[in-house]
Amino acid sequence: MLYPLTFKPILKSVIWGGSRICPFKGITPTQDGIGESWELSHVDGNFSIVAEGELANKSLDELIKTYGKELVGGKVMERFGSRFPLLIKFIDAHDNLSIQVHPNDELAKARHNSFGKTEMWYVIKADKGAFLYSGFSQQIDKDEYVKRVADNTIMDVLKKYDVSEGDVFFLPAGRVHAIGSGCFIAEIQQTSNITSRIYDYNRRDKNGNLRELHTELAKDAIDYTLYPDYRTHYKAQADAAVNLADCKYFTTNLIDLDVDMTRDFEELDSFVIYICMGGSATLTDGSGYEIPVRQGQTVLIPANNKKVTIAPAPKAKFLESYIK
Repeated sequence: MLYPLTFKPILKSVIWGGSRICPFKGITPTQDGIGESWELSHVDGNFSIVAEGELANKSLDELIKTYGKELVGGKVMERFGSRFPLLIKFIDAHDNLSIQVHPNDELAKARHNSFGKTEMWYVIKADKGAFLYSGFSQQIDKDEYVKRVADNTIMDVLKKYDVSEGDVFFLPAGRVHAIGSGCFIAEIQQTSNITSRIYDYNRRDKNGNLRELHTELAKDAIDYTLYPDYRTHYKAQADAAVNLADCKYFTTNLIDLDVDMTRDFEELDSFVIYICMGGSATLTDGSGYEIPVRQGQTVLIPANNKKVTIAPAPKAKFLESYIK
């Protein structure tokens, strides 16, 4: 029987990683240098493993092969096949990440036989002075882009944002972006590991070599449209589902509770993901199955479950994501 599922985190040790992921998730002993925790993944070589219950130690891949549309939803399977379509991460940047762009579905399919990568960020914590880049600050074209990468002036035309807790950025495929030092974020993205590196501050790897740039690949992937603002603006509201992102790849809501809330998914043909951003709660599904959830945990609600009651203890904050 399917029930609300939690998974073992896949921790990624990287040169720019920080020290916040383990304490946030309650993992001991604390490990430094952890840049990412993949909470829910169907990326090849990084399949999430069920942590608890009758299905413990089964992989997400095994679950999809066994349960199919009961787990992910009929419409979701029609669109995405047997690949779970979302990847959920926590990211802790102790140093600046490279300037990047991700291709859209069409380009990713043609070049990499992969999904594209539209994503969003929710800032969990930010050090004083923390920042990130999203989009351009002035209009440029492909030729100017190539020239600016070559002469190290690409940073001059990127839009830089100082960030704080609760900030949200929606990043459609094609948007140039980078996470800056001091940012601790939750990321919801398409299941894709395709990244084109545009600029990396002339940093060298452990062997003293400049890190590879993907100038030509990125040139065709970039959306050069100039927008007045790349930050997502929303009004926080207690005990309500506040929409943060709504696109064909995912819908994400912020739910900040100090009273019980029941979510009805009768009209939805999709799994639902809950990422606990703070506090703790008990989730109860439509059949009465209860699961305790604490800060830093991610729960996958199967698509055949049409009702979830969230009981905060005494407060809890979640990101809720699904596919319409």
